[in-house]
Amino acid sequence: MPTTGSSSAHRFDSLDDKGSIGFVYLISLIAAVGGLLFGFDTAVVSGAIGFMKAQFGLDAAQEGFVASSALIGCVIGAFFAGTLSDRFGRKRVLVLTGIFFGISAIGAALPRNMPEFVIARILGGIGIGAASLVSPLYIAEVSPARKR
Repeated sequence: MPTTGSSSAHRFDSLDDKGSIGFVYLISLIAAVGGLLFGFDTAVVSGAIGFMKAQFGLDAAQEGFVASSALIGCVIGAFFAGTLSDRFGRKRVLVLTGIFFGISAIGAALPRNMPEFVIARILGGIGIGAASLVSPLYIAEVSPARKR
């Protein structure tokens, strides 16, 4: 039960016996990070594309493909995320997107050739596309109606 006195107030107003509003805010903040990753990925690749061009001898078309390859993954991730989250749950799909992000980060950091880098970017894109769809759904599910 929520308390009203300032001396006996909890740090977070309690929602019910199962949790607190602070916990909801924490979960929402963590889940919302998924939506920020697309912009971050775009900014990071723009700084690395010159190095990729020199390392792998990319022409203009290859450079554009490498930079935009994450979008292919975003489409795939967004396409399947709804069905997967309905079947396996939002939380599990968000954990899966984290796994995709981790694999992508390692793959993009250590590519031996352009195809390996593109595959890593596509895997990261799948994570971004899925997280962009599932994160708002998860936030809505864990948030109490009066705080949405």
